[in-house]
Amino acid sequence: MAEMRRCIGSARFGIEAHDAPIEDFPKQPSQRDGLGRMCKTHWNQYTKSLSHDAKAKKAAAASVEEGVTPVTEGTEAGTAEASVTAITDEAATSEPKGRRRAKSANVADNQEAAG
Repeated sequence: MAEMRRCIGSARFGIEAHDAPIEDFPKQPSQRDGLGRMCKTHWNQYTKSLSHDAKAKKAAAASVEEGVTPVTEGTEAGTAEASVTAITDEAATSEPKGRRRAKSANVADNQEAAG
């Protein structure tokens, strides 16, 4: 019978811990025993979920910065179009921010001050 090892799973993404054959674990040289903590199948599922969450978080942050109201499921077609193009009054009337100085200019200023 093949030796078994415990896959730790992930409560955050609904991956339950279980026992799996050692051959199912990826090599992980940085670990003490040279094997990963999750089986290959669950590791792939875990990293896919992390990527999906990161993209969703980035999209949510971008929509907040732009002042666009996100569309939620269950809205009617007519109101969905209006909410996609809705811009808050603050975003529509705010003045453009001042430009930042180039990094090369900051370096040159620091060298002159030091020299």
